[in-house]
Amino acid sequence: MSMINRKVFRLVGAFVAMGMATCVLAAMPFPPDPPALARVMAQQRVVVLGEVHDNAAQHALRLAALKLLLERGARPALAFEQFDRERQADIERARRERPKDADYVIAQGKGAPSWRWELYRPFVQLALDHDLPIVAANLSRGEAMKTALAGPGAVPAAPTPAFLAVHEDLIRKGHCDLLPADAVPGMARAQIARDVALAAAIRPWFGRGVVLLTGNGHARIDIGVPAWFAPDERAASVSIGILERDEDESEAEALRTFGSRFDAYTLTQAAPRPDPCDELRQRMRPPASG
Repeated sequence: MSMINRKVFRLVGAFVAMGMATCVLAAMPFPPDPPALARVMAQQRVVVLGEVHDNAAQHALRLAALKLLLERGARPALAFEQFDRERQADIERARRERPKDADYVIAQGKGAPSWRWELYRPFVQLALDHDLPIVAANLSRGEAMKTALAGPGAVPAAPTPAFLAVHEDLIRKGHCDLLPADAVPGMARAQIARDVALAAAIRPWFGRGVVLLTGNGHARIDIGVPAWFAPDERAASVSIGILERDEDESEAEALRTFGSRFDAYTLTQAAPRPDPCDELRQRMRPPASG
């Protein structure tokens, strides 16, 4: 850990000990190790825990931190972006039929093959082993598509024009600026609808405590799931970004970038992956004629 991070983390720890976690954790980095993550998670009963979906090291970090919390007596519900909310009854039935079989729960919960389930299976197994509620939290692809096509009235109004503009910009960048302009607003509405659905899915578990496993975009406090919490809900929650380090970016630059997007964040090494824009260009290329 760098000297800057050591000082920052000691400062965070000192204020947490005084019971001031929510306000002090804002804009604060912490080291990417399980005890540090567990300490941040332990400060609030509602945790929105981000990830880069295909980063195995980040999943290992989150799993180890969750195990530490459980060892200390915590028993939160685990909410999954990876399960669509209409599959809740199927998941409950699967648990009754095969109480400790994570593969069966995933199969019956119709986990989409696009998710790398080898990375999420350990979380499902952890919930089964400790009898934790599994919450199917996401809006299905079909429902999101309906929202995208239905027009602006299909989702709650964005708090500000800037809120919607950020979503639209992220959609454009996330699709490598390859989307037709008229497709962007609908896809931004679908993303907002997912945030609203994720917030609604975990709300019944606030009293017990809940950890939402989700992508970093959904974890953002400015435009993601926490933006749809009521003030008292927001005060009882912590949103944590688990992000990939840009080797060309200084710690001060990272703080400026991520400090307003999460209550706390950590940086890990980036996972090796092909250029996603190359993949998308191939998929969007019109078929050859003849």
